[in-house]
This record gives sequence, structure tokens and C-alpha cells, in this order.
Amino acid sequence: MSQSVYMFVSFDCGNPMSKNETNDGHYLEGSILIAMPSMSDPRFKKTIILLIAHNEEGAMGIVLNKNMEALSFRALLEQLEVAHEKDVGNTRVHFGGPVDTERGFVLHSTDKVHATSTVVGDGIAVTATLDMLQTMANGDGPESSFVALGYAGWGPGQLEQEIQQNGWLIVDAGPDLVFGEQLAGKWQSAIGKLGFDPGLLSSEIGHA
Repeated sequence: MSQSVYMFVSFDCGNPMSKNETNDGHYLEGSILIAMPSMSDPRFKKTIILLIAHNEEGAMGIVLNKNMEALSFRALLEQLEVAHEKDVGNTRVHFGGPVDTERGFVLHSTDKVHATSTVVGDGIAVTATLDMLQTMANGDGPESSFVALGYAGWGPGQLEQEIQQNGWLIVDAGPDLVFGEQLAGKWQSAIGKLGFDPGLLSSEIGHA
């Protein structure tokens, strides 16, 4: 882990990326992608990714099961010069994806939202501005949350092509899967929601 300062920047997930109709009937914003066991890209092997935006211009998601062990929440607050309580809890800092790794996001439950927050699923929101980070630092944050640095991104039609090539499976997102603390078991838990062995799949797209 480098010692560079990670800067939070404003990002509105609803503009221009929002939930609309697609050629196959719907976009996948708010769904979870599960990397197939055959995933060849080591950055995404056995990952699960929450899609926070998806439309005709592409897709954007946050990896849910990779911690950044070398960077604590307290260290992140100090790098950003955010005033905080002595005890800031055990908020996790995740590797959100390989794109723009100095860009920060807070994924959190919807019991606490700001004007800049975007709800992306049932009980799940994302905020990419410092106001939520400051709220958490003050000890008044949402019940469930973690910080992610970086994101996974796809250009127009790229994600759809990868799904058609059997690179990803899709399940509905839920707070238990998004915010569960046992990261090592998240991929297997997501696989379990499919109700079948993905190793038996043909080239067809799988949806749960």
C-alpha cells in the first residue's frame, strides 16, 4: 500500500448512469455480479460486485469481498484530515476495484442518508462525498457501512458481452450479502443463492 492521500470526490450515481430499459428487458443496477469459477482475470477471481450504476453508457460496480488490509479507517480519516472521535470503530476499507483507486465511496445502510446519497437497492445506498465520512467519523454513521477505494467499470455493452460469455452470474443484492463481515465466505454465499452448481453451466446466461 502506498502512502498517497486518497481523496473523496463527488459522484452522482444517477447521472448519467441510471436504471432504464435494455435490450434484454432491464438493467442490472442494484444487482450483484458473481465471478464464475473460470474467471481468468486475477483482479476479479472469486469476487462479488454490487452494480451501483448500469445503462447504455456502461456499468460501474464495487467489489464487496476484498479488504485493504494495509489501510485502516482511522488512517484514512487522518490522511483526509477528517476530525474524528478517539474510537472510530472497525469500519472496513475495501478494494472497490481497479479503476480510479484514489476515488472513495461509502456503501451503507439506508437508516442514514444524505442529499448526496443514492439508494441502489433494498436497504443499500452509496455516498461518494465527504459528508457521510464525516458523519461516520463523528460516531453518528449508518448501522452498516464500509469504505471502498476504486471501482470496477465497463464500457457500453462490455458487461453484457462478458455475461453472455459466461463470465458473470447475477443474483439479487441484499444487506446481508453486501454488509456481511465474513469476507472469505461471501463468494460462496453468493453462489449458494443460485441454487445450483455453476460448474454445470453451459454457455447460457444464469440469473437467480
